[in-house]
Amino acid sequence: MGGVLTPAMAQARQFKEGKDYTRLAKPLTPDAPAGKVDVIEFFWYSCSHCNAFEPALESWIKAAPKDLSIRRIPVAFNASFVPQQKLYYALQGMGKVDELHARVFRAIHVEKINLSKEDAIMAWMAKQPGIDMAKFKEMYASFNVASQAQRAAQLQEAYGVEGTPSMGVAGRFYTDGTMAGSLNAVLQVVDHLVAVSRKG
Repeated sequence: MGGVLTPAMAQARQFKEGKDYTRLAKPLTPDAPAGKVDVIEFFWYSCSHCNAFEPALESWIKAAPKDLSIRRIPVAFNASFVPQQKLYYALQGMGKVDELHARVFRAIHVEKINLSKEDAIMAWMAKQPGIDMAKFKEMYASFNVASQAQRAAQLQEAYGVEGTPSMGVAGRFYTDGTMAGSLNAVLQVVDHLVAVSRKG
């Protein structure tokens, strides 16, 4: 299933509602600024598929049109996921996502460091250069980070997220690797859904 789709193949393929993506029964009001299309990646740091998807997603984000508002949302299928949700939002709050997001994936999937619990996260963060640990601990435990994790849970439920990585578009559409046929195809489906969303 993991074949690469060339642009020509993507053009030839017609994406179908109910097969390649679903339409939300209850559309959401997107969090994106007016005139922008809201695009969400739902992910989990310990997910091997998310780790594999990250380089392709990062390239896609860099080349994305200016009218897209792209966000990553860390999921929590149960309470054990919450420390990693808080890790992501603490990094975001400190402006460190660009610097450390890929490094967290690498630590878990390449270096085999278990970052599922708060004490392990703190120990790992303390080894990262240029991190003010007092500030990080304060951010990690903050009301703001807790609120963002709560908002993430609401979005996860509203989009009906069943696995990761998966993508939500414009508060109206949802797709993932299983529906699209491969992780490469997910971004082709998202491009299609963005085009549909632009038309209203």
